Amino acid sequence: MNVLIISNYPDTFLGQLGRALAEKNATVTRVDADAGVPVPQRAEGYDAIAVFGGAQNALDDANYPFLPDVCDLIRAFHDQGKPVLGICLGSQLIARAFGAENILDRPVEFGWQEVLPTDAGAQDPLIANLGAGAPLFHWHSDTFTLPVGAVHLASSQMTPHQAFRIGKTTYAIQFHFEVGQAEATIWSESLGHIIATFRPDWEAQRHDEAAKHGLRADSTGIAIARAWVDLIGT
Repeated sequence: MNVLIISNYPDTFLGQLGRALAEKNATVTRVDADAGVPVPQRAEGYDAIAVFGGAQNALDDANYPFLPDVCDLIRAFHDQGKPVLGICLGSQLIARAFGAENILDRPVEFGWQEVLPTDAGAQDPLIANLGAGAPLFHWHSDTFTLPVGAVHLASSQMTPHQAFRIGKTTYAIQFHFEVGQAEATIWSESLGHIIATFRPDWEAQRHDEAAKHGLRADSTGIAIARAWVDLIGT
């Protein structure tokens, strides 16, 4: 199992998805597109692709000229029936690749926030792990409309389109299910100066928030990650 990882931001961690891949002894081929590493042009040689998040928006080709290449690669994997996963910016790029509208510069949705499955999501092998709803980590301001033919899977109070599926194995997930408590701590400590610009109370509240939501988020996130990994090669 060889999974292609597209990183769009410095020091991107794989978190819960990395743990699920390690459990299956998967080979991970990482492309740091944000650092100028060329994005592969073909899906051959890989069994699946996961596109991670970033601070840029999904339409900023002028500053990040690799974004159209990522969209083309998403379509190539999808067309070959190979599993595709997009998280945060990655989900927005899937929306773009399939002709949906990217909606930019909304207020920031941040921290552990409840994500609710739709009726279709409750029957989906990944999103059913939310149960009736679960607190997953968020950090985004952009969102998207649903592509034609997409199955709407999840929403939050602030963001109606938190997840969708196209076909059987292409998943766009806005929330950060890959962020466990350890990763949330890393973000809070290393990027606290950025977080303070929109959540000045976060440093004072984050430990209480983690105690309240962290265990449920961790168990839900790893379950979603394992469910996606289980799609590879099926």
